Amino acid sequence: MTNIVETTATVFEASAIENGAVLFVPLNKLKKSPRNARKTPHSEAHIEALAASIAAKGILQNLVVEPETNAEGEPTGFYFVTIGEGRRLAQLLREKRKQIKKTEAIRCVLDTENDATEISLDENVTREAMHPADQFERFRELAENRGWGAEEIAARFGVTAHVVRQRLRLGAVSPKLMQVYRDGGLSLDQLMAFGLTEDHDRQVQVYESLSWNRDPSAIRRDLTRMNVAATDRRAIFVGANAYAEAGGTIIRDLFTEDRGGYFEDAALLDRLVIDKLEGIAGRVQAAEGWKWASVHIDFPHAHGMRRSYPHPVDLSEEDAAAYGAAQQDYDRLSSEYEGYEELPDEADRRFGELETEIERIDAMRHAYDADEIARGGVFVILNHDGTARIERGFIRAEDEAPKSTDVKGATITEDGEIVVEGDGEDAEPQPDDEDAGDAGKPLSDLLIRDLTAHRTLGLRLAFGEQPEMALVAVVHAMAAQTFYRGGEASCLEIRLTSASLASHADGIEDTPAAKKLADRHAGWASDMPRDAADLWTFVAGLDHASVMALLAHCAALTVNAVRIPWEQKLNARATAEKLASAVTLDMTAHWTPTVQSYLGRVTKAHIFNAVREGVGDGAAERIAGLKKAEMAQATEQLLMGTGWLPSVLRTAQPVSRDAGSDAEVFAQAAE
Repeated sequence: MTNIVETTATVFEASAIENGAVLFVPLNKLKKSPRNARKTPHSEAHIEALAASIAAKGILQNLVVEPETNAEGEPTGFYFVTIGEGRRLAQLLREKRKQIKKTEAIRCVLDTENDATEISLDENVTREAMHPADQFERFRELAENRGWGAEEIAARFGVTAHVVRQRLRLGAVSPKLMQVYRDGGLSLDQLMAFGLTEDHDRQVQVYESLSWNRDPSAIRRDLTRMNVAATDRRAIFVGANAYAEAGGTIIRDLFTEDRGGYFEDAALLDRLVIDKLEGIAGRVQAAEGWKWASVHIDFPHAHGMRRSYPHPVDLSEEDAAAYGAAQQDYDRLSSEYEGYEELPDEADRRFGELETEIERIDAMRHAYDADEIARGGVFVILNHDGTARIERGFIRAEDEAPKSTDVKGATITEDGEIVVEGDGEDAEPQPDDEDAGDAGKPLSDLLIRDLTAHRTLGLRLAFGEQPEMALVAVVHAMAAQTFYRGGEASCLEIRLTSASLASHADGIEDTPAAKKLADRHAGWASDMPRDAADLWTFVAGLDHASVMALLAHCAALTVNAVRIPWEQKLNARATAEKLASAVTLDMTAHWTPTVQSYLGRVTKAHIFNAVREGVGDGAAERIAGLKKAEMAQATEQLLMGTGWLPSVLRTAQPVSRDAGSDAEVFAQAAE
């Protein structure tokens, strides 16, 4: 039977105690052995874990010690720790934190026969660590059988709660996949990818459907194929709290940066989006009086409705006075605090109030006709950035106002026949004699065609000699087709077409660039006269800069640089390149290379070249050995902020206007 001896600070002869005896040595009498085989210090994390374990469960394994002796071979009363240095350091840490006293008795086993260096080495060599799968499952059992949460388990094992949650998640992986991991059929990284969800059936389904590409990113992509990322506009709009309150579950990836996780129930999320949009639509309809309001997640571009826009209206005397007073106060404050780097709180608050008031009254300068509101409706849709977008003024065909039959000097019958005043049964009878009353007889169609042909010829000649008036007429013709139904408002046979881009690039019409273009169009539309008959006067009354801006907008809507394989429009493509160069198009402001937009849709060679061009040869070489999915993900991060574009989106160097006169520049652009 092993002898048990409790020691104190008293010095005694080492020979008085048998080898293998169990001693209780005060902590302050233990020293690090100079013959300990481990020379690399224990990590702080390891000591923390040991300290937590000892605090929860005590020292589970005795320290092995040998007595310290002086030069004469006499014991000093101290002991060298041959095995268990980490446990000694953990207890010192606990003593430093006032959890134990420095005289805390530590259970040790005396070994004076074995070589201290050898048994220290033996302790660290002849052992086998627990398989990670066993560790994951045991952590899971602690949580399930004892009801311990991640925080409590973390405290008992000296790790962070996040690490515990990771191990618990791995312990929840399907037993079938865990056995594959034990057998070496899955790497730890792959197992962690499967730990994204706790759905065993889904895990096994994805595992069994894996192809040659078993990259963790591919596993995560397949597991979340039916889920919605937290960065999706629907998730942003609804919010994690509202989704969770409705019973939705958010899947969190504990092993990678998941940017908020994945919303598991896409159908529930869509329903919550629609419900929230309907609430907004109801409030808008009630407040503004529209006949109908319709909600959609995506804008229904093929709605087939005419759209009206708000028209300029005069402010009431009261609103005009309020606007003038607010603008005056704003200007006064601006002068008073000119040069200030930071405004006082009171001044900053007042600036905000004035800006809000000015914007409120400015918004009243444009309004829809009451008749348009009574006949029309609004679409409430989900914007690209996860906010609600309200589009007003759409009028269904069945709600259109009846066409007016009032024509100056004439009436239009139901059959479309124009009856001039004085014609018909009630008209004053005319003599049959050609010499009497011929002034009231209409000219023949043939003669009218003849005369107006000559007039058209004269117009063409005069029109071509007056560039400024030609500009007005062209802009009028383009604006008539852009902002009004039908193109009969102009005598110029200019026909505009604007190809829809939605059929070529999914989701393009819900991008920030599309929203910016739509806002510009709405701004012009709100300035247009209500009747197309007044459009000429409107265009002719614009200053030159405004005429040119309206021309540019209308012409811009007709641009089509989409390349379709079966359309061999070589000259059109060349012109599109020259136009892009002339307007110094910078696609970095509208497009970013992501896995979804580009990198996941091209070959590894294209991805490699993108990194080489955008970042450098070194970065390209570092990703060269990755699998495609992993390479694409890494490249998305590498190219962020570099401004790299694929060649089809690049713009050639524009012609400098410093090179010469406008005529010379136009000549160079035509080359």
